[in-house]
Amino acid sequence: MDKKELLVIKIGGNVIDDNAFLSKFLEDLAAIPQPKILVHGGGKLATQLAAKLGIETQMIDGRRITDSETIKIVTMVYAGLVNKKIVAKLQANKCNAIGLSGADAQLIQAHKRKHPTIDFGFVGDIDSVNSDFLQKLLEDAYTPIIAPISMDNAGVLLNTNADTIASTVALAMSSVFKVKLFYCFEKQGLLSDIKDENSIIPTIKIEEIQQLIDNKVIVDGMIPKVQNIKFAIQQGVDSVCLCHASNLLDISRESSNFGTTFLN
Repeated sequence: MDKKELLVIKIGGNVIDDNAFLSKFLEDLAAIPQPKILVHGGGKLATQLAAKLGIETQMIDGRRITDSETIKIVTMVYAGLVNKKIVAKLQANKCNAIGLSGADAQLIQAHKRKHPTIDFGFVGDIDSVNSDFLQKLLEDAYTPIIAPISMDNAGVLLNTNADTIASTVALAMSSVFKVKLFYCFEKQGLLSDIKDENSIIPTIKIEEIQQLIDNKVIVDGMIPKVQNIKFAIQQGVDSVCLCHASNLLDISRESSNFGTTFLN
């Protein structure tokens, strides 16, 4: 029997920070008829709140150091305000969304990141996803909205990269569904020339990724994102598309050729 299609969609912080952009994106998301899961980042609100509370934000290579005070803030913002704002907007668009963190139903089990020289604090690397729980929600016509917070086996909350959550959730669901993974952000796709918005690379095979990194086409924060994409495809996700958030509805209908599609 053919597997049913499932869309796993990740939106980044720049979409969340723009209320008009986010509202239109969620309106489009609600109009997609296929089963879907949304994973969201946090935007700038956690950093802004930390500054107001006098808590310094520490970043190393673009990654947030999550100390004992920061984990409180990111949990409140990501799993609280941002998550519920998204859920409420989807409900207003007749999409029966349900907001989740990794602690709910032990959805995302993780462990504290271990690094030889850097203490990242309460940052989690994923061990497992409760795919059975997600499948039950999807079968009951819910749309899960997942915040980037996980937990360890002692019940400690951990800040976890949303790109990694999206690829790991997509992989976990691929045994049951034909999974298409979308990374939606404010760019048109992967560009061969960062200064030229029209230089979109339409398709990339995973064996071409390292050459694009060596040639500095894939740089900076795009490198870990693309490594997540490569892992997902190698492990069984059907396809991954990196696209502008405004193009999601068209791409989901397969009526257009926006963004960059990664293939095995």
